[in-house]
Amino acid sequence: MEVVSVYIHQLEESALGQKICKAKNIPIFKTVAQAVTLGGTELAVDGVVIIGEHGNYPTDLKGHWLLPRWWIYNQVIRVFEQSKRSVPVFNDKHLSYNWDEAKWMFDKSRELNFPLTGGSSIPSYYRKPEIELDIDTPIKTSLVVGEANDEGAIFHCIDLLQSFAERRKGGETSVESVQSIRGPETWNWVERNPWAGKLLEAVRASFDLKPGYFQENNRPSVLIVEYNDGTKAAIISGRNVGWTYAGEIEGRKEPVIVSMLGMPGPFGQYHAANDLPHWITEMMLTKKEPFNAERLLLSTGIVNQFNESNWENSRYSAIGRRIETPFLNISYRSTRGALFNKGERPPNQPYIRGFDQ
Repeated sequence: MEVVSVYIHQLEESALGQKICKAKNIPIFKTVAQAVTLGGTELAVDGVVIIGEHGNYPTDLKGHWLLPRWWIYNQVIRVFEQSKRSVPVFNDKHLSYNWDEAKWMFDKSRELNFPLTGGSSIPSYYRKPEIELDIDTPIKTSLVVGEANDEGAIFHCIDLLQSFAERRKGGETSVESVQSIRGPETWNWVERNPWAGKLLEAVRASFDLKPGYFQENNRPSVLIVEYNDGTKAAIISGRNVGWTYAGEIEGRKEPVIVSMLGMPGPFGQYHAANDLPHWITEMMLTKKEPFNAERLLLSTGIVNQFNESNWENSRYSAIGRRIETPFLNISYRSTRGALFNKGERPPNQPYIRGFDQ
């Protein structure tokens, strides 16, 4: 499989992208349509990868990062429709900061019958311990602890949560409500919900952190997710535990705790996202989604409401409103086994091959 074309939106500011394309003799096209038609008039590639992140893009008042994912995707769709043919699409992170755009993106994949996947790199990163929950595990409550103070960071936590929650008994049955609480009121909510306090304490103890460690966070927050089947989940912002999932399982005395730790920085040769090319390649070859597109849509919808919850009538409140989410009536079932990296990790070395020049 070869990368045969690239489109870079903010070309003049993308020094690294230009250097890599030059080193690998990959042509950079001036438009999205030219990239997927290789300068012609018909679709001329076997798959499309959209990385709509980084660059100089604004953030709106509610915290939505206005990245051009839909804008790029829409131009790809136009070529699909004109060519009367479609190919698999991978969309990094969530579909869009806007729910209507995200739903349209998902619906187009079903209308034109092409595989769509994407999301966070964290669910498929190395785990400690190296375990996956069985399909139809009787999960009662779930907690994710990780940095979760803005849209970009919390999406990793939300997608990680969904990668575990979707394996509960009966599969994913859709989200009933979302609520975001920020600041000291976070800990009042935890006290009122002992299940969350129990799981948070289990995470603290598993890392041998001092009592009250998470409460010392100067930017506390909790995102509460309630599912239509009665399952409850929360995401609490916390540092020095990587991304950690804790789940209360019916019939087990102790919570299940799984951590994603030791992610190399963005300038390492092996980054957390480097496992995704495996799944991208698999999808391009098999024409099947490794991760359900429904999960990507649901995770996108939850992160959208994370920002909306703290705003009402143009006013911000640290104690966000509980938003009922009938539009997140998205049901699906996991069908695959473990999809995360295992074994020895590659060494954490900086980029070489001249890309730093």
